[in-house]
Amino acid sequence: MGGCDNFQGARSNNAGVSIGRRGFLIAVLAAAGSAGCAGRGLRPAARGPSPVSRTAISVSPAATTAPVSPAVPPVSDAARAAGFVDVRTVVPDAIVDLRYATPNNFTGAPLYPPDARCLVHESLAPGLATAADALRSQGDVLVFWDGYRPHDVQVKMFEVVSNPAWVARPGPYARSHETGRSVDVTIARRQEQGGLHLVDMGTDLDDFSPRGMAFATEGVSPEAQANRARLRAAMSAGGFTPYSGEWWHFDGPGAGIQRPILDVPVD
Repeated sequence: MGGCDNFQGARSNNAGVSIGRRGFLIAVLAAAGSAGCAGRGLRPAARGPSPVSRTAISVSPAATTAPVSPAVPPVSDAARAAGFVDVRTVVPDAIVDLRYATPNNFTGAPLYPPDARCLVHESLAPGLATAADALRSQGDVLVFWDGYRPHDVQVKMFEVVSNPAWVARPGPYARSHETGRSVDVTIARRQEQGGLHLVDMGTDLDDFSPRGMAFATEGVSPEAQANRARLRAAMSAGGFTPYSGEWWHFDGPGAGIQRPILDVPVD
């Protein structure tokens, strides 16, 4: 996402991916399974659960907690008018993996432009900073899978999967992702030998089985359950509300309020 540290290109199970971050390179061994928070509710069981592999992320130079780099450009006039900020100005060491900027999502096609940015409403900034601080003290880093999602993208999702149990039905108003007040996140852990790796959460983003539910225990290892609880604790400390149907989805203050539909590009 133009100025956003998003992972570029398609992914496949256990495939190597190069990610261009401004100022440094992230090499990623992608996690298995399709991805993208399409909306609330369980995904079609017919697709089946995705196998999980740990993702190794090498970062050079190592991400720090220093003030955001001047390389982060200002957001667009439309984004600024909507009260949006780039997540890197809030969490400087964030890893941003915008799955909808690649074909690796349930539609099979990119839904965001390749230079898209990870935007959130400015009201989420203090909470995200608090959550990131809580995780950072444990040697962890927040990984962003999605933030603000344009209304037309939500429409395209629903055209592909027209079941509101799986994909949120677009309406005459915006809320949650469409207002930039919800995020899809996970955790990367710093390794002693350097670099980062995604922690085991039991499933990938948008797992199409009950294992993707936030408090699932069946088929989810104790380690993965503990990692999910750690993520929930950090996000809750920042004032976010976990969604029970998806372990990766968190609602910020005001996420459920119906608001006018925005026309803000993500690049």
